[in-house]
Amino acid sequence: MYSLREVNPMLRGIRVSPQWALQRRSEQITALLQQGEQKPFKEVIDISSGDSHRTGIKPISFVRQVLSVCLYPELLHDDTLPVDVRQRAQRLLGECDGGSVGSYTDSCGLPHVQRSVAEFITGRDGGVPSYPHNIFISAGSQTALKVMLKLLVRGKGVSQTGVLTPQPCPHTLPMLLEEVGAVLVPYQLSEEQGWALEPGELHRALTASRGHCRPRALYISNPGIPTGHVQSRKSIEWVIQFAAEERLFLLVNEVYQDCVYGEGMEFMSYKRVLFEMGQQYSEMVELASFHSISNGIMGECGLRAGYMELVNVDPAVMVFAKTLLCTDINAPVIGQIALEIMVNPPRPGDPSHSKYTQSDGLEADVLYSQSLLDKEGVCVGAGCEQREDKYHIRLCVLTPSATLEKVLACLGSFHLHFLDQFSQHA
Repeated sequence: MYSLREVNPMLRGIRVSPQWALQRRSEQITALLQQGEQKPFKEVIDISSGDSHRTGIKPISFVRQVLSVCLYPELLHDDTLPVDVRQRAQRLLGECDGGSVGSYTDSCGLPHVQRSVAEFITGRDGGVPSYPHNIFISAGSQTALKVMLKLLVRGKGVSQTGVLTPQPCPHTLPMLLEEVGAVLVPYQLSEEQGWALEPGELHRALTASRGHCRPRALYISNPGIPTGHVQSRKSIEWVIQFAAEERLFLLVNEVYQDCVYGEGMEFMSYKRVLFEMGQQYSEMVELASFHSISNGIMGECGLRAGYMELVNVDPAVMVFAKTLLCTDINAPVIGQIALEIMVNPPRPGDPSHSKYTQSDGLEADVLYSQSLLDKEGVCVGAGCEQREDKYHIRLCVLTPSATLEKVLACLGSFHLHFLDQFSQHA
């Protein structure tokens, strides 16, 4: 590939997320500060993504203790570690070939981890059964989503697969859709209604896509990314009915299911609602749901592990899902162990339980975020494409409270200065 012309045309057309440019600029400013360059701030505060450990949130002790023992089994004899830590590590090492986390696993994950995930889902969903053979362990939820998209994408022109996608959405999703050759079909979330999904908007988006592509899937994140909106049961039921009527495959990102704090809010999984709607839907609507150790209470972004559960998918199709996962060999074993702990945490009465539960031209938005980074050293997320006259920034609340207070203080003075500066150019 001696020139750009030789690069895959599909890859050349991928739009880079504005967030990446802000991250690079953040790293450049940090380097300049370390070299002694004077700025109006002493450090860059990056709260642009859900990488909670990067912001200073400490990892969960039980997770790191179990991982340490699995990596160095001699610690099984270390009496300074809680007994449930050593017991869990010994059990998990027994599930690894050769008793070592350095061995390969099945491409769909360790069978023990698959069983633990299935038990977690069954308990979460009030007894709606989940089966290990429907669980696929991957190197993060994004990898599993890519597998499903590759299975769904086909056709060209008006028959090319379209994916109904919320606006705003995770900033990596548009790039992923372009990578696999899918058409992004945008539907707008209602900011005025707390970023809710409105039925009429899905119908509008579907109608507008006809003649341009063939919508075959509907992507949902619940709780919403980056909005935080939590869908009600009534909203989920309507989406399922819509998917059934239009024969759409549901791709449901539920990675923040453990982070619902709003008064009167409750997370309800799409699978549970689907099965409680009766056989008309529970045996018909195809669903893939995703969860990950990168988000929520774990925040173990670097360990790379997540799972996908497939519902009502033809077994012959599931074979190809496993085949695609084989190209990555298997998810990192250390990540799989962390995933097992996430779905099967210490129970009341276990020595580690009490400690475990204590864990805590630029577009206008890009211009604002870049200016905030340059002037105050605060890196937030940008690029939440929604409507032409609406702009937003996103920040991660999985950040120490002292840091958030510092950020809010910076934002107050900066915002007034920014409005004063750019209103003069309006």
